Amino acid sequence: MEAYLLNLGVLVSIYAILAVTLNFIMGYAGIFSLAHAVFFGVGAYVGAQVGMHFSASLIVTIPAAMAVSAVLSLMLALPALRVRGEYFVAASLGLQMLAVTVFSEWKGMTGGIGGLIGIPAVRMFGEDIYRPAAFFPLAAGAAILVLIVTRLLVRSSLGRSLTAIRDSESAAESFGKNVALIKTISVVVSAALAAVAGVLYANYLSFINVESFTLDTSVLVMAMVIIGGTGTALGPIVGAALLLLLPGMLSYLWFLPQTQIGAIQQIIYGLGMAVLMIFRPGGLVGRSGARRRTRKAGGGK
Repeated sequence: MEAYLLNLGVLVSIYAILAVTLNFIMGYAGIFSLAHAVFFGVGAYVGAQVGMHFSASLIVTIPAAMAVSAVLSLMLALPALRVRGEYFVAASLGLQMLAVTVFSEWKGMTGGIGGLIGIPAVRMFGEDIYRPAAFFPLAAGAAILVLIVTRLLVRSSLGRSLTAIRDSESAAESFGKNVALIKTISVVVSAALAAVAGVLYANYLSFINVESFTLDTSVLVMAMVIIGGTGTALGPIVGAALLLLLPGMLSYLWFLPQTQIGAIQQIIYGLGMAVLMIFRPGGLVGRSGARRRTRKAGGGK
């Protein structure tokens, strides 16, 4: 049981990084992307290749993965210069479909459908870090660090510019904000930080294939952000924990057919998002935060 819980802890930490980085552009810039799994995959494949052929040290693999992901994110950022709203969602969906094809067919880099095996474990202090008990502190620490970085960015002038653009691009432009540049920077930062999750994922499992980086993963991460609460610090983490713990909880319900757990899980995701949009549009964390802000503004307790 302990190993199972530690394994869940590692996966929650990795997906929390993805949710936090997606929230950076969704919650604060108003950019809804369906291609976040692309940068998760880029980080995983680059980290795996660097680890297998050069060094498995995170000091080497993480910067390399972040750099490649940041450069490739310009494929998503460039449409952001010209379109907004649902058009950007369509552009990100196109990139997601393209990336899945590349991941599946570029066998020299990704191993194709069969994936990459034999990815070396992270080596720290002279020991390989692969057991859940040892890897969990590493993954949780990375998630906390990414959260801190995004919070600092949100509180900076860049973050204030992002929220201004989210509320009204026209108003932001009238105040002299370079909307195209700011949106591009936000997408690049989000993609680079998402690559950190990919590196950890590859090192932890020692095996990756395209199935982990499809549209389903992008939708799952978006659901984590929406259910937890967009534009909040802890909302994406709460959403990641809830949606990853849900399959385990369903498996303990004896009256549910085990072969249908996946379908039931998807139904619960959809119903949960629909109910939240109706009754708690700010998410599990966002609405309570909004209430506190309202009370403070009104001088209430």
